[in-house]
Amino acid sequence: MVAIAKEFQVDLSKPLVCQVGHLGEAYQEWVHQPIVSKEGPRFFGNDFLEVLTRTVWWVVPIVWIPVVCYSIAISVGMGISSSQAILLVMTGILVWTLMEYSLHRFVLHMQTRSYWANTFHYLFHGCHHKHPMDGLRLVFPPAATAIICIPFWGLIRLFSTPASTPAIFAGGLLGYVMYECTHYYLHHGFPSTEPARHLKRYHLNHHFRIQNKGFGITSSLWDFVLGTLPPASSTQKKTS
Repeated sequence: MVAIAKEFQVDLSKPLVCQVGHLGEAYQEWVHQPIVSKEGPRFFGNDFLEVLTRTVWWVVPIVWIPVVCYSIAISVGMGISSSQAILLVMTGILVWTLMEYSLHRFVLHMQTRSYWANTFHYLFHGCHHKHPMDGLRLVFPPAATAIICIPFWGLIRLFSTPASTPAIFAGGLLGYVMYECTHYYLHHGFPSTEPARHLKRYHLNHHFRIQNKGFGITSSLWDFVLGTLPPASSTQKKTS
């Protein structure tokens, strides 16, 4: 008699992080079947670790806008003019939009199967697709962002002068703040005018209809350039 292995089932009433890895190859299908509820799941049994997974959206601008201003001031203090600083900041914002797209498409949507790969994917992005309306796990904790800022600063230094590096970095960081605030608004806000209404439809389409297209959050620019625009009919407002 041949024994048939029973598929692992996730118990949503228990902490999820230690469970999702056991799904193996079934994880990708499971994580892309969203549960629409503003009540997020529990991640860890430990209360301290659980608190670290939750971040209110307004912490992002409070923490990072002063860093943006300080970085611009450094460039100006090193001889960069106001007009040059504006141009460099805009360059940094453009760089961020490409990073936003690239990270979302190639890192946060990578295919995982092993226990640890599934677990880390769930922590960084899978949880957002499984519970897209969980408002306390929608933005990145500042401590984690600070770690990512280190290689971002180093990358900018490779391609810019010492005086322009802080201003470009400030633009990238400002782009990140705009991304986080926009992303939160697209999930929990109620835009009444265009283009915000289109952007909300565009992003929710990524969550609920075509999850391998529409990776841009603040803009569809790089989806257009790199060929990942969803079909136009899928993002158009339905009419009765």
